[in-house]
Amino acid sequence: MNTFGKKLTLTTFGESHGKAIGCILDGLPAGLPIDEAFVQSELDRRKPGKSPLETGRKEEDRVEILSGVFEGLSTGTPIAMIIYNTDQKSADYNSIKDLFRPGHADFTYFHKYGVRDYRGGGRSSARETAARVAGGAVAKLMLQELGIRIQSGLCEVDGIKSNVHDFDYARTSKLYALDPAMEKAQEAAILNAKSNHDSVGGVVLTTATGVPIGLGEPLYYKLDAVLAEAMMGINAAKAVEIGDGIASTHLKGSQNNDEIALDGFKSNHAGGMLGGISNGDTIIVKTHFKPTPSIFKPQHTITTQHKETVCELKGRHDPCVAIRGAVVCEAMMALVLSDMVLLNMGRQMKHLKALYGKN
Repeated sequence: MNTFGKKLTLTTFGESHGKAIGCILDGLPAGLPIDEAFVQSELDRRKPGKSPLETGRKEEDRVEILSGVFEGLSTGTPIAMIIYNTDQKSADYNSIKDLFRPGHADFTYFHKYGVRDYRGGGRSSARETAARVAGGAVAKLMLQELGIRIQSGLCEVDGIKSNVHDFDYARTSKLYALDPAMEKAQEAAILNAKSNHDSVGGVVLTTATGVPIGLGEPLYYKLDAVLAEAMMGINAAKAVEIGDGIASTHLKGSQNNDEIALDGFKSNHAGGMLGGISNGDTIIVKTHFKPTPSIFKPQHTITTQHKETVCELKGRHDPCVAIRGAVVCEAMMALVLSDMVLLNMGRQMKHLKALYGKN
């Protein structure tokens, strides 16, 4: 499936080394001011080649809006956006066109479809996430109108954990580090892995504030479940935690319950959701990314003809995919929350009567 969402849907297209990638965002209400500069700025945050901590592939990621916007406003029709690929080096992948790269989706894609696009991973490449960021940027514009703000940053790199979560600092950090005191150690771990032709993993913390009570569609489209699905659908994501996540399994109920006062919850172990529905508190999600599988060490594998061989990669790859993954996590949360906002509009008769009722 290449389409995500129910009321607000995002369909993406394109491959890593194809002519272009892009998306179609459908279901957005008419009349939303579309700030194209903001959409481009979000893509600039995700684009590759900004520092030695990222892949050397240089893509400008200039987005072009093809439809759904007139005189700066959404028209209510599908918004189509395209991003042309300009810095492909497909020849770097000629040596692996007949073998499976360890840790990659080559093996499963080939056995599922029987067709192999070996150029940078084709459709399974993280290059596709630029289209998600474009769609998520438009979703953010809608959420901003409602006072909802989404932020993210790296709270762990190669096992080096942040002690503070400074989202304002993260936006100025080249690795989106949440903790200024841990940034140098985290950067050193990434560069050390890169110099040794290896890679490291990381954890992205994503939050949303200003979220109203009531978002989420029980029982089979719960907010926390859909957020987990959205984050797990990002390339290289291997685990997702909501609120305290795994740590909550080590607590007693008396410790884990968020007591309620007239001015709100006294704690937020639940991560802003109860029963799959937002409770008005901050949404908290952690996404764990594995080490980038593209490394420059010889690795044992097999060919498409079922013969054993050694994989020796060329090309340009991120030593820590979690860095740019932080921007993608924001986009996916924006898409989920926007979808949930639209789904929630008709859940009470008073809302329908306010719009359609006769005076």
